[in-house]
Amino acid sequence: MIDLQVGKPAPKFEMAAVMPDKSFGKVSLEENIKLLKWTVLFFYPMDFTFVCPTEITEMSDYYDDFEELDATIIGVSTDTVYTHLAWINTERTKNGLGQLQYPLAADPNHQLAKKYGVLVEEEGVALRALFIINPEGELQYHVVHHNNIGRDTEEVLRVLQALQTGRLCPASWRPGDDTL
Repeated sequence: MIDLQVGKPAPKFEMAAVMPDKSFGKVSLEENIKLLKWTVLFFYPMDFTFVCPTEITEMSDYYDDFEELDATIIGVSTDTVYTHLAWINTERTKNGLGQLQYPLAADPNHQLAKKYGVLVEEEGVALRALFIINPEGELQYHVVHHNNIGRDTEEVLRVLQALQTGRLCPASWRPGDDTL
């Protein structure tokens, strides 16, 4: 059974990733905690699909907005770093990703997807899930979508901004609105 709950520590991780400069590197939750960064960790099913590039590239297009909020974005699937790199090296006009502003991490052994409770065992892929973790390593938000439905990056930003107020935010709250 997965013991994953908002308000509790998020599962720690360190994974191989393709970095924004297309080199191979590592990403870790511990490093983000040391840097006092919020972590936006999102899982997607697999590389070279149809819905995934729309949200992966949109997250990259909004990268500066996340950076202004001291948030690090990490995308992850059960594919390898080599598959990630091949997809990044494919132009957006050809269903590729092109240049990304954040790392894509690899979970080919499915360990992180299992820890976060989003692995579809029989398919060996992750669900389309997103987790926001505060700088102390505490899970603040998570959402899982059907794999046919892409996420809304502006909604992710809105939720992150609401969490960062540290206040009660009513339904449909937007930055600049009064909190409760």
